[in-house]
Amino acid sequence: MDSKPKKRGAMENGDTGEDSVLATLIGNGDDLGPLVRHAFEMGRLEALVHQLKHILKKKEAEIEELCKTHYEEFILAVDELRGVLVDAEELKSDLSSDNFKLQEVGSALLVKLEELLESFSIKKNVAEAINMSKICIEVLELCVKCNTHLSEGQFFLALKTVDLIDTNYLQNIPVNTIKIMIGKNIPIIKAHIEKKVTADFNEWLLHIRSSAKDIGQTAIGHAASVRQRDEEMLERQRKAEELNVSGLGDVVYSLDVEEVDEDSVLKFDLTPLYRASHIHSFLGIQEQFRRYYYKNGLLQLNSDLQISSSQPFVESYQAYLAQIAGYFIVEDRVLRTSGGLLSADQVETMWETTVAKVVSVLEEQFSHMDSATHLLLVKDYIALLGVTLRQYGYEVSSILEVLDNSRDKYHELLFEECRQQISNVLSNDSYNMMVMNKDSDYENNVLAFHLQTSDVMPAFPYIAPFSSMVPDCCRIVRSFIKSSVDYLSFGVNSNFYDAARKYLDKLLIDVLNEVVVTTVQSDGIAETQAMQIAENIPFLERSCDFFLQHAAHLCGIPVRSVERPQASLTAKVVFKTSRHAAYLAVVNSVNSKLDNFLALTENINWTAEEISENNSEYMNEVVFCLDTVFSTALRILPLDALYTVGCGALEHISNSIVAAFLSDSVKRFNANAVMVINQDLQKLESFADERFHSTGLSEVYKEGSFRSSLIEARQLINLLSSSQPDNFADLVIREKSYNALDCKKVASIVEKFKDSADGIFGSLSTRNTKTSSRKKSMDMLKKRLKDFN
Repeated sequence: MDSKPKKRGAMENGDTGEDSVLATLIGNGDDLGPLVRHAFEMGRLEALVHQLKHILKKKEAEIEELCKTHYEEFILAVDELRGVLVDAEELKSDLSSDNFKLQEVGSALLVKLEELLESFSIKKNVAEAINMSKICIEVLELCVKCNTHLSEGQFFLALKTVDLIDTNYLQNIPVNTIKIMIGKNIPIIKAHIEKKVTADFNEWLLHIRSSAKDIGQTAIGHAASVRQRDEEMLERQRKAEELNVSGLGDVVYSLDVEEVDEDSVLKFDLTPLYRASHIHSFLGIQEQFRRYYYKNGLLQLNSDLQISSSQPFVESYQAYLAQIAGYFIVEDRVLRTSGGLLSADQVETMWETTVAKVVSVLEEQFSHMDSATHLLLVKDYIALLGVTLRQYGYEVSSILEVLDNSRDKYHELLFEECRQQISNVLSNDSYNMMVMNKDSDYENNVLAFHLQTSDVMPAFPYIAPFSSMVPDCCRIVRSFIKSSVDYLSFGVNSNFYDAARKYLDKLLIDVLNEVVVTTVQSDGIAETQAMQIAENIPFLERSCDFFLQHAAHLCGIPVRSVERPQASLTAKVVFKTSRHAAYLAVVNSVNSKLDNFLALTENINWTAEEISENNSEYMNEVVFCLDTVFSTALRILPLDALYTVGCGALEHISNSIVAAFLSDSVKRFNANAVMVINQDLQKLESFADERFHSTGLSEVYKEGSFRSSLIEARQLINLLSSSQPDNFADLVIREKSYNALDCKKVASIVEKFKDSADGIFGSLSTRNTKTSSRKKSMDMLKKRLKDFN
């Protein structure tokens, strides 16, 4: 039997591919269970039945064909088919039963499946809801955390929380309302934080600016303490070195330097600044904050640099300078610790502006100051300001140069103050030799200024050869040296000893010496006072070495370097000259007093007919005055000064006697008047010789005498008493006997010599030819003097 035609016929009858498969399976005797199960699962049971029926018809047709061809076989097949049909019916019944059971079971399962799918959907929605809830909860927790940080003022933590929400959560928030609400509040929160931080920063800025003065005062006070400690160490070191030099022992001196951290001394809080800078940096507006800080700093600095007009500078300079110091100490800390908030160029610019302003203010204020004490106080504070700010790297040389430029004015003010003090000392001095009753007085007034004349401690009470003016002036000079060195120290130049020495010399010469000389030459000074001042001057000269050593000691210069002769002060030479001037002043004072008595020469009877046996009244007064002067001078002055004063006074008397003959009030005199004056002169000469020997001057001045100071008057009287006065015209005789006389004076005097016939030389002899010859000699002298002139 050919199978191909059958297959074609089957396809032509509308067989489908599924029918072929089913037919093949049936033909192969394969198990149809899976196919049936699949049909049930796919809900195609009717299609399966239809296919089975179709296959059945096909098989019936095939069977019929076969039956025709193979009848017998067909009969047999029919019989077999009948058996198959019975089996088919049974199978159909079984299938129907199984289908019912399957439908019954499948329906329950389908319900369960639908429930399961619905559960899966609910589970998925719940999971998504839980995830969304978790995200929302986390975001809300961060929001609560942010609010907590904001309420506690922890703005940086709040800002980090906001940034975390914005970066990691905002785009993933499933609830659109929450997302929009949070997204809208994030910039508001950032703006609030910026505003709040800026407000806190402004409050801190106001506080730190108001605290700058205290910061500056603390720093300057610390610098003052360090300076004091250094000075004490140097003082101990100098003393130790002096002991070593003097051989008093081996002294080991160690200089312990205590390192002090300035930042630990100056404690001020920059936390608000750091916080504001960090937050602005986090917000991405760091440059804006830098500009804001710098601008506010400039405004504050300009305000600090304005000098107060309602308060004198001497009362406000500490607050003014301390404010500036505090400002730049803070700026230095900000520059070093704020991570670039300020640049070095900005700080340098502010400092240059400050230096220019401070220099201008100081120059103007110094020009108006009239007190050396005030100027010194300001200078000292400025020097400490320089030391303080130099430790922070600021260049202060321009400010310190103002101090050097003002040192001349400072010393001029100091000179005037010392001049007034010295003048007061001299005006209040009793000009009596100082009496010291105990060793402390001796130490304070003599040893303290190296005024001792012996290394042996004297017995007390001790009478010093000088008056209280000497130690009092020494104290003034010593105080001046301290004030001068205080001003010159801690300046631009470290070697200021030469300047201190120059100003010391100027004080001694232009102030002390000038006041002393002016006082001793004043009209109201008594000869006793002038003598004591003259005796005081050598002690002032002696004290110059002490002053120089004291200045060197304060300047830190080895004392041995100023002990050389070439290092001495010019004032020593000036005092020597002033001592001589003082002696001349004493002489002038004595002469002025003598003039009161010598004026009585006008009462002399220049044309007396008789010679008085007694000395003139004026001469008695002169001798008494000289006796008083010599007694006082011998007690106060050394012998050389006594000799100078005595010679000066006697020479003045001699000149006065000669001047009396030349006076216009004396129109004429006779020999009797000459003899009276000769008696007076002899008494004076006797007094002079006695004092010259009794005072011991004869042992010192072996070739001199007081009498020599009266030489002009003596030679004039000798000439007028001479029997041959015309010998004056002879050069040899004049040089030998009348060398002290001036020809012009003699000519004027002899012109006044008018003697009566019984008067000229009448007291020496009776009228005779000798009288006539002397008269002729006098007339001849007058004639020859006229020719000589």
